[in-house]
Amino acid sequence: MKIKKVGVVGCGIMGSGIAQVCAQSGYHVIVSETNGELLAKGLSSINSFLSKGIERVKLTQEDKQVTLGRIKGTTNIMDFYDCDLVIEAATEKMHVKKNIFADLDRICPKYTILATNTSAQSVIDMAYVTSKPDKVLGLHFFNPAPIMKLLEIVKTIATNDETVEIARNFGKSLGKSVIVAPDTPGFIVNRLLTPFLINAIRIVEAGVATIEDVDAAVTLGLNHPMGPFRLLDFGGLDSFLEAAGAKYEEFKDPQYAPPVLLKKNGCSWLVWV
Repeated sequence: MKIKKVGVVGCGIMGSGIAQVCAQSGYHVIVSETNGELLAKGLSSINSFLSKGIERVKLTQEDKQVTLGRIKGTTNIMDFYDCDLVIEAATEKMHVKKNIFADLDRICPKYTILATNTSAQSVIDMAYVTSKPDKVLGLHFFNPAPIMKLLEIVKTIATNDETVEIARNFGKSLGKSVIVAPDTPGFIVNRLLTPFLINAIRIVEAGVATIEDVDAAVTLGLNHPMGPFRLLDFGGLDSFLEAAGAKYEEFKDPQYAPPVLLKKNGCSWLVWV
């Protein structure tokens, strides 16, 4: 099957980035939000991102207009009725994702591949609310999606090889390097990253170093583009707390146990100016 039209459910940070990179790669894209205000905010984010690309001489004005011309926004999930691939990029709440997948299964043709951008939730749990779990998989993009070069395909026990191969070719068409991971908490990247970030928090919690010094140590000593606390702030502390807790519940491994400082005061202890 050749993918021509891509749907993206959710136009937040990840959804807007996924919609943009798909449109820049030549796909017709329809992206949804729950209301007009959120949709306008997401589409504005795409416009702003493309404008910055022009300022950096990465894009031309024509590139921007062509990309925007391939993107249609909607607040009606019924508009996904003719998509070849739909990528869910909604909140990391399983009940929300299951409802979306059940709706998409009812609305989309039998041939449509349904994917989730989740970084932590069980993909098979979403697949089982559909009538075609063999056509459900994870497509985990990284933030910001138009820039980050990796795409993590998550294959469940039900995903068939043809679906994985179509997804792999789709990822390559976006200019991504593709890896395939099993449907286990954290997949590959976040299973590696979570203990690293938790240990950074524990170092501060123990009084070994300040937040600023830990970030300096990692950026200047390990040559990472961003320190762990800047990364935590960028991705959202509440989301990280939920994801780390999910991994700990699954593996019962202390390296995934959320530190007290992470849970303290709703994660309000980390504020970047």
